[in-house]
Order: sequence, then C-alpha cells, then structure tokens
Amino acid sequence: MMQASAQAQPNIALVKYWGKRDVAANLPATGSISITLDSLWTRMSVNFGVADDLLIVNGVPADEMLPRVTRCLDSVAGKGRAGARVTSASNFPIAAGLASSASAFAALVVAASDAAGCGHERAELSRLAGRASGSAARSLFDGFVELAITSAGIDVTTLAGPAEWPLQVIVAVTEEAGKAVGSGDAMIRCAQTSPFYQSWVDRQDEDLAAARAAIARRDFAKLGAIAEHNCLKMHSVMWGARPPIVYWTKATLACMETVRGLQDAGHAVFFTIDAGPQVKVVCLPESAEAAQAALASTEGVRKTMQSALGIGARKVTVD
Repeated sequence: MMQASAQAQPNIALVKYWGKRDVAANLPATGSISITLDSLWTRMSVNFGVADDLLIVNGVPADEMLPRVTRCLDSVAGKGRAGARVTSASNFPIAAGLASSASAFAALVVAASDAAGCGHERAELSRLAGRASGSAARSLFDGFVELAITSAGIDVTTLAGPAEWPLQVIVAVTEEAGKAVGSGDAMIRCAQTSPFYQSWVDRQDEDLAAARAAIARRDFAKLGAIAEHNCLKMHSVMWGARPPIVYWTKATLACMETVRGLQDAGHAVFFTIDAGPQVKVVCLPESAEAAQAALASTEGVRKTMQSALGIGARKVTVD
C-alpha cells in the first residue's frame, strides 16, 4: 500500500474571489490576494490500496463529502488508481467560513501525489487543488499570495513571504456550526440573481492593483482600507441575490464595531469576513494583544484564535 500525509493552512482572502467563470472547471471569475495562516491547520493522510474510497473527518465517517474527495483523488492519481482511505483532522471549525476546504484540498493533493508517486510540481498541485476548491490553490503557497487569471487557467505566486511582513491575524469565531448555504452554490446564485455581481467582477482589477501596491510598500493602512472595502462589496453582492445570502450574525456586526473602536484608539488593525459569520482581524504585531483581548470580550464571540502568517502545504509525518 502507498501512503503519505500532508498539512496545509487555511488562507484568508484580502481581495476576494466570488463567482466562477467556468463552473464545471471551478475556475474563479476574478483574481484574488490572500494571506496563508500558520496556527490553523488541516492534516490529510491518504492510504491507497483499499477496495473503495473512505473518508474519515475528525474521527467520523463523512460520506456526504466523499464524492468531492474522490474526484480530487482521480484528478491527481488517475481514475485507474486503487481505492483510498483518507483521514482528515483540523484544529478549527470546518464548513463555517474559515477556509477549511482550502486547507483540506491543498493538503489532499500533496498527500495523494506523494502516495501515488506522481511527482507533480507545486504549480500543478495548485491547479488540481483549485479544481476542487477555488481558494485551495492559494494554500499551496507562503505568506501573501496572488491568484491571477490567465488564458490557460490560473497562475499562483507568493508576493511576500511570512517573514518579510510578519503580520498577525486574530480570528473571532461567532458560530461553529456549518453554513446553511455552501460557497459554491452561493456564488452561482449571486451570478444569476444579484444586480451587483457584474460590477463586482468589473472592478476587481482595481482592488487587486491597490492591494498589490500596498503589500509591495508594506503600507498597512492602505492594505486595510482596500481589504475592508473589498469585503463589504462582496457581501453586498450576496445581500442583493434572490433569495439573499446573509452569513453575518449579531456577533459578526459586534466584532466589526470592536475593530472600529480599536482603530479609533490608534491600533493598526482591519477586518475581513469571508463567506461565513467569522471575523478575521489583521494587525501589526504591536496591536495583536489589544485586538485579541477586545475581540474575546465582544458579546457573542465564542472563542478567538491567533495566528502569524505561514507557509504553504507540505508533506508531514503523522503518528
């Protein structure tokens, strides 16, 4: 039997992709820029040599997620491969707006390629991960990551490593249950029904350029301004869909007010929110302690998690 394990971290998009230009190939409609985290992780182990594919997530069989995993394994190792036992473990809530699918599929393609002896290069692994989960393509890379749209598909690169601009991220978990509407279905609904969707797509290059320049200059204030603006635009697209898609909770709004209070007090912090109710607060290291304390005491916050920026998916040894 052939087996291997890999670990990947979720990534948090600062300039987000929302929508697909090719649903069947899972190609994003726009480019995006993200930061790969360090402290949050998903570990995937792939063991080829069983009769049928089996998926275990945090110790529990996950049959509803198995078809997606099977398709990903087929894309990495070929449809003539042996059956695989796949075990997954994460140290953060899954399917709750914390990019768990990004870390899961980034780790899965690395483990599957190694277990099957495929020898795929990182760029190819990124492409394969992106076919399973659009944001997973970014979790193959370190630090600040840009996913660009090309005529051939996608091109993913690191803009700055985690040590080059060592920011901190505080995650405020406001809800641990899974989302009522998955991101893929929500994107399709928005593209079909939201009157704001096309404007979102058309203006994305402006936001990407602004964020790219801010990262190059290490301009925290400008990066925060464009990240918050881009986040609020994305959620406006969702609210304009029919029926509307609203992931925020009362605690989500309370966290945003907490961030505004920190900013008024002179702390270098900004928020971003992906397709879920959790609030991610990016800060300079000197503001991390104050941000963590303020978010932890915000009404409705169940817990907080702090992370530096991290490296991309890689092979690991799991006991």
